[in-house]
Amino acid sequence: MKDLAELKEKLESERPVTWDQLPDIHLYMDQVMSYMPRQLIDLGESGDVTASMMHNYAKEGLLPRSAGKRYSREHIAYLTAICLLKQVLQVHDVKTLLKESVDEDIDVRRIYSKMLALLDEELLKSAEALPAADDRAAVAQAALKLAVSAYAQQLACRELVRLLENEEKKDKKA
Repeated sequence: MKDLAELKEKLESERPVTWDQLPDIHLYMDQVMSYMPRQLIDLGESGDVTASMMHNYAKEGLLPRSAGKRYSREHIAYLTAICLLKQVLQVHDVKTLLKESVDEDIDVRRIYSKMLALLDEELLKSAEALPAADDRAAVAQAALKLAVSAYAQQLACRELVRLLENEEKKDKKA
């Protein structure tokens, strides 16, 4: 199956750019919106980031506000994380995970690099889980295994997010 080989190739090689490869000049919103699809692994789904999405993320506290309508590499790093995480989590849960990172004292570069390392590790695991042969039954079995694994991991992740939220509520009461 040509498509299976192409999928494996994408999972093994396509990645968002590293921190040092992110634009080191400030970009306007339309430039950020045209840049973001390059950051996401394209499997045919729409990965477009819109102006309203960016405004809503900033309003919700997921994304730092722009500096005079200009966006830095930190903004692109946050948008990359948001777009990745919202594929499996609700925006509220993404906010909980990123909330502490929006604080200016946090090293965005370090967090972004850690996220890329985790993404690389998981994409390589997914590529390894693909069947070697183009047997239809093997493809179905691999898809089922990946789906069940994703379900179990999503359940665990959501519960961990709830634990974070509960700890935050306790801290506010104290």
